[in-house]
Amino acid sequence: MTQSTTRAPIVVGTDGSGASELAMRFALQEAQLRSTSVRAVCAYDFTVTRATMSGWLTVPDSYDLDTQIRDATYESIARTVEEARQELGGPPVEVEIKVEAGRPAQVLLDASADACLLVVGSRGSGAWGRLTLGSTSTEVVHHAHLPVVVVPSRTQAKPT
Repeated sequence: MTQSTTRAPIVVGTDGSGASELAMRFALQEAQLRSTSVRAVCAYDFTVTRATMSGWLTVPDSYDLDTQIRDATYESIARTVEEARQELGGPPVEVEIKVEAGRPAQVLLDASADACLLVVGSRGSGAWGRLTLGSTSTEVVHHAHLPVVVVPSRTQAKPT
């Protein structure tokens, strides 16, 4: 059973990376504290038209690759959400999963139009990565109309 709420949701960007898994845990924990829901959003920038026009992919007309990509991505995010829920414990949080084609930053910004908070992971690694954000998190921070939390990766969070 999950809690139902009319409060603005927390939007979290997820792409299957370790950084986005940390962002998911943060968003779920914050949602528990605020008694609100989470909208987990994954954007992909791959379409059958783009791939076939470039000549590197040939698919029959009856094959719906876009749908298969969305379905596989949805299932992956659902597993990530469930794993994070089990790790956190506490009160259940309602989670809506959205998988959309498009540029990740724009999809996240659009999905957060009615949100109270936008959470993204950072992807930096090594000495240079600790000094920079990924392109999606940078764009989101600069263009968001709401508070944004950029969750550092575990390697970024360690003291040097």
